[in-house]
Amino acid sequence: MEWSADGFPAFFAAAPRIRMHDPLAQFLGAARGGVIDYAYADAVRLAGHSCPTVAAAFLMTRAALAALFGNELPQRGNVRVEMRDAAQEGVAGVIANVASLVTGATTEAGFKGIGGRFDRRRLLAYGEPIEGQIRFTRLDTGAAVVVAAKLDKIPADPRLSDLLKRSLGGDAAAMRLLHEVWQERVRRLVIDHCDDPEVIHVHGGG
Repeated sequence: MEWSADGFPAFFAAAPRIRMHDPLAQFLGAARGGVIDYAYADAVRLAGHSCPTVAAAFLMTRAALAALFGNELPQRGNVRVEMRDAAQEGVAGVIANVASLVTGATTEAGFKGIGGRFDRRRLLAYGEPIEGQIRFTRLDTGAAVVVAAKLDKIPADPRLSDLLKRSLGGDAAAMRLLHEVWQERVRRLVIDHCDDPEVIHVHGGG
């Protein structure tokens, strides 16, 4: 596997980024003009690992924001995120954490705001009756989109199950190959299929 100077797989640098405007960051001087770029590596730092779920969460968030804001710079804190699955179900928590990283949406545990502004609480919910995986809603306009990742369109390497078992057993050679096989699927997702509507599906509303 080819590694970059920052210690991540080299392909991370080629993955698309998400540019946001955060009024809170602008207000407190945390970012010039409040503009923050989120890279796939940021999602990996948050999750502690790189996998198809983390990659799909990042791409679903990117696609939803593009659909909602068009040519406008998406505004962090101006988006409600609703998950179909319960917080403890499957990988819902992992996906929600990535969406929260980019959008700022949180549950009751989030930032309370300053002087009645910049409140990020109650913008993230689980167990909502939606047809996709996540619904993103603009607070200012009420426009909403639902997104879902079709990861079966990018099947795992048939050797994966065996490599996982051998790696867990301490087989160093299997682990090296596991790195290649595992991250190659992620690479295909974030590079080859990042704009593929058959993989990252967006539809309006409900």
